[in-house]
Amino acid sequence: MSTTRGLKNNNPLNIRKSNDTFLGEKTSTDKAFKQFITMPYGYRAAFVILSNYSKRGLNTIEKIIGRWAPPTDGNHTENYIRNVAIRSGIDRKKILTLKDGNDYIKIVAAMCFSENGKEAVMNDVIDGFLLQSRITR
Repeated sequence: MSTTRGLKNNNPLNIRKSNDTFLGEKTSTDKAFKQFITMPYGYRAAFVILSNYSKRGLNTIEKIIGRWAPPTDGNHTENYIRNVAIRSGIDRKKILTLKDGNDYIKIVAAMCFSENGKEAVMNDVIDGFLLQSRITR
């Protein structure tokens, strides 16, 4: 069974290369995506990005995925939103706060599945959550 690009890169949400540098990021040999030293650091970066989204009013699954995987980039955004809502068990319109860490953990795990077609290892997701302090539970 082959490993997806996101999992090979320890970047389970496929964060694109940018000028932002995250804790645990390593010099990427991938042409388009960041690479991290461990999977939890890849998840940590996702939580940091989602906390920044929240501060800009992107605080529902619909708004998060609409920004994360917009249709203008060739994504099936509506399917992604629906799948994350179903897999996480969280209503797509629920307004999230930075104190909804348990919901964010479920959302990030569901996003991992959408990005890679494989279940997230929940210990890695939780370890990534614990490496950041912007979202609490």
